[in-house]
Amino acid sequence: MAEGVFRSMTKTDTRVGKIDSAGTGAYHEGCPPDPRTMSVLEENGENGYDHLARKVRTSDFKDFDYVLAMDDDNLHDLTRLQRRIIKNSGADAASAKVMMFGDFGGQRGEEVVDPYYGARDGFTIAYEQMIRFSTGFIQQILQDRAAV
Repeated sequence: MAEGVFRSMTKTDTRVGKIDSAGTGAYHEGCPPDPRTMSVLEENGENGYDHLARKVRTSDFKDFDYVLAMDDDNLHDLTRLQRRIIKNSGADAASAKVMMFGDFGGQRGEEVVDPYYGARDGFTIAYEQMIRFSTGFIQQILQDRAAV
């Protein structure tokens, strides 16, 4: 969902390069988004989001400027993986900034509660968080980058 929201919000922004999403586990690898994700996106005018789940790759830490975690467990897994890459291959192999996406939502360390095992309203709450986090990211990172 986060990727779909961020793509929609930045589709005409030339400051944004490659956008992708991946999980720290391969639980749903190769599968499209949950139907509840798609319905919430569509209700909010986000049509045509096309994605298949994949697991984080070591190359993601070099290919992307930012790797954003949705919760503390993901952040821990991602920072541990990044440290291992740096130890084995050097800092250039993992130059991405690993951060909590929720840090851009107004409350440092805010986590996205995974709505997968709950009711549909959890997907609506997650969507609202993605809007807030994406807006904050655009304001804090992209606008700061443009000022440099």
